[in-house]
Amino acid sequence: MAKKLVTDLNVTGKKVIVRVDFNVPLKNGEITDDNRIVAALPTIKYLVENGARVILLSHLGKIDYKKTEEEIAAAKKKNNMAPVAKRLAEHLSDRKVVFVDATRGEAVEKAVNELKDGEVLLLQNTRYEKGESKNDEELSKYWASLGDLYVSDAFGSVHRAHASTVGIPSNLPSAVGFLIEKELKFLGDAVENPVRPFVGILGGAKVADKLAVISNLLEKCDTLIIGGGMAYTFLKAQGKEVGKSLVDDEKLDYCKEMIEKAAKLGKKLLLPIDTVVCSSFPDPIDAEVETEVVPSDQIPSDKEGLDIGPKTAELFANEVKAAKTVVWNGPMGVFENPTLAAGTNTVAKALAECEGTTIIGGGDSAAAIKKLGYADKVSHVSTGGGASLEFLEGKGLPGVDVIEDK
Repeated sequence: MAKKLVTDLNVTGKKVIVRVDFNVPLKNGEITDDNRIVAALPTIKYLVENGARVILLSHLGKIDYKKTEEEIAAAKKKNNMAPVAKRLAEHLSDRKVVFVDATRGEAVEKAVNELKDGEVLLLQNTRYEKGESKNDEELSKYWASLGDLYVSDAFGSVHRAHASTVGIPSNLPSAVGFLIEKELKFLGDAVENPVRPFVGILGGAKVADKLAVISNLLEKCDTLIIGGGMAYTFLKAQGKEVGKSLVDDEKLDYCKEMIEKAAKLGKKLLLPIDTVVCSSFPDPIDAEVETEVVPSDQIPSDKEGLDIGPKTAELFANEVKAAKTVVWNGPMGVFENPTLAAGTNTVAKALAECEGTTIIGGGDSAAAIKKLGYADKVSHVSTGGGASLEFLEGKGLPGVDVIEDK
C-alpha cells in the first residue's frame, strides 16, 4: 500500500521532525564522504522552502552501552554530530542551521521553540540515548513532543525498530521523504514488477547473511548469479573441491536445497566456473598477492578462492548485459585488493553497459561501484545495505510500515 509522501503534509509553520541518515564516515573528525547528507537534501530543501521548521535526527556510528563508562564516553566523542552540522550548513548556505549538542532537555527545547519558518535544527546523535535502539516508549514520546509532524527519510535505518524510526511516528502524523520514495520505487518495482529478463546477483562472504534473499530472489528472478565467498559453499555442496576457500559447512544442505529449488522452478542458477586463488588472504587487505586461475572444481587444497576467474566474469557479464532488470548485492571477490578486483570490476562494467534498470543494493556493492567509477552509470545505488537486503528478503521494514498510508 502506498505511503503518504512529504508533499501530502501541510508543513507551513509546522515543526517537522525528519529522521535522516547522516551516518557518514569520519576520519580524525573530518567527513570523508558526504553522500548521505547530499541524499537527504531534496526533502530538507522542500520542507524549508515550504516554511517548515525542520528538526533533524540521525544516528552516527555505534555506541555499545555494555562497555565501561570510559569506553562509552570515547565512543560518544568519536561519533559527535558537530562535523555533520558544519557540512550540512555548507550545503544549506542560504538557511539558518542550528546544532544542539544534546538529545533532550532545556537546550533542545529552547532551540526548538526559537525555530522560525524555513530554519533547520540538528540534534546530537540519537545513539547518545541508551533507549534509542530499544525503541524506548518514554524517549519516543519525548522526541515526538518536540514536533507536529514526522517525515521518515533514512532508508539506511528503516529496517530497525528504534525510537527515532518507529517510536516517534507512532505518536505523530507521518510521511516518507523523497529518498525513501525513490528507494521503494526502484527496489519495489524490481522485486514485484520487474521487466524481464530479471537477473539477481549475490556476492559477499557468507551464505548465512543472505539465506532468505537467495530463496526469495529465486522465486522472483529468471537468473540468479552467485559469486564472492558465498559461492564456495554452493560449490562444495555440489561435491567440488574448494581447498581453503571460505565455506559455511552448516549451510551445505541449504545450498543443495536452493540448487534443487532453482531446477524445480526452471530458473538459471549461475556459479563460478573458474576461480582466482591465492595461498592466503591478503594482510593488509590491499597487499600484493600472487594469484593463479584454476577451474572452480579443482581448487588446490593449499589455496583459497578470492575472486571469480575471467571465464566466470565473462559468463556473468553476458547475462547482465542481456537483462532488462538487474539487482546486485555483494562483490564477486576481495575488491579492496587491486589484484583481486577484476571479477567485481567486470560485473560492475556490465551493469554500467546494461540498457535495462540496474540497482545496486547498498553496502559493499555500493562501495565497489563507487570505487570502480560506475556509480553514475547505473539506475540506482541504494543508501541502505541492511534495509535493501531485508527488502529483497521480502520482509517488512518497521520504519516504513509505521508510516501512514495514503
